Amino acid sequence: MLTRNDFLIRDDLVFLNHGSFGACPKPVFERYQAWQLELERQPVDFLLRRRPELMRAATAQIASYLNVPPPELVFAANVTVGLNTAARSLRLQAGDEILTTSHEYGAVNRMMEFAAAQSGASIVRHSIRLPYGSDDAFVDAFFADATENTKVIVMSHITSPTALILPVERICRRARKLGILTLIDGAHAPGQLPLDLQETAADMYSGNFHKWLCAPKGAAFLHVRQEHHEMIDPLVISHGWRADADFNERHEWQGTRDISAYLTVPTAIDYQQKHHWRQIRADCHALARWTQAQLCDRFGLEPLSADRFSQMVTVPLPECDAAAVQKRLYAEFKIEVPVGRFEGDCGIRVSFQAYNTMDDARTLVRALQTILD
Repeated sequence: MLTRNDFLIRDDLVFLNHGSFGACPKPVFERYQAWQLELERQPVDFLLRRRPELMRAATAQIASYLNVPPPELVFAANVTVGLNTAARSLRLQAGDEILTTSHEYGAVNRMMEFAAAQSGASIVRHSIRLPYGSDDAFVDAFFADATENTKVIVMSHITSPTALILPVERICRRARKLGILTLIDGAHAPGQLPLDLQETAADMYSGNFHKWLCAPKGAAFLHVRQEHHEMIDPLVISHGWRADADFNERHEWQGTRDISAYLTVPTAIDYQQKHHWRQIRADCHALARWTQAQLCDRFGLEPLSADRFSQMVTVPLPECDAAAVQKRLYAEFKIEVPVGRFEGDCGIRVSFQAYNTMDDARTLVRALQTILD
């Protein structure tokens, strides 16, 4: 059984914000530092001679984990970079529409606004009704906003502000039948959900390894189906770009860059498999459900969804000064957790990982009762 001691999180914190930047287990972080030492001891040998094979081996193991062919997978520093790589390669024109939801991450909204401004396309934001009902209702309502001008769908697998798991598999398969491209923000999915990209069936999918898979910061991926490879250009044109280069080559070699985080991802995968992460996910989900039930009952509020979340849950709070509540939680109770407003309502997004316990959940509930009462 894993405990707080297996991670590097400070002992004086109740850390309930794994969803923002993740946290590395000690053995995974040690392997990361070992790769960095190898790089520094002989950088020319590491980056010029060894890098191609090291990257191929890491990509092969990660591709197996995600169930995709290795040639369809490239590394990225984070999902923002991965999504931008895909989005800025789209051949959008004036009159085209980008269909998305009202629950997308702030940086992704900025990305879509930039793409629309550059091309003359427009953004159609489907408003997700809360509390979230059924997947059937969501999928039908979402596609009711699609038109003959819809060229691409941009959607989160797990939403950042509300932590809802959206039925992206159904969205992607229906979109393909309609000839609409799909670009999925999987920032919170790897490690928090069993992820099979063949089943997900997105045209383009970017996910973080440094969040719920617990790899080092700066490790993410972009998956692009084979038929779209020629369309997707790297954000940086460098040594790997040439006429006869394949998808991996064009995106991989971009000059001096520390690839240690990428090479550590297989260690993070092995670590979770060794420690029976399916059970850990189930235990964390149980903590999230308990916390949601306690807070909603205490304050007489309806949950955003009955069970459409995993290890991270957003729970509504009574009307409050959200910034002040978050500040007091940290200053007085040493609880690190985001509190904010979404669509005018106050809420708290609570993340549970292997290092969290029921005591952490109880501490949060008691602290909120003290502050909000």
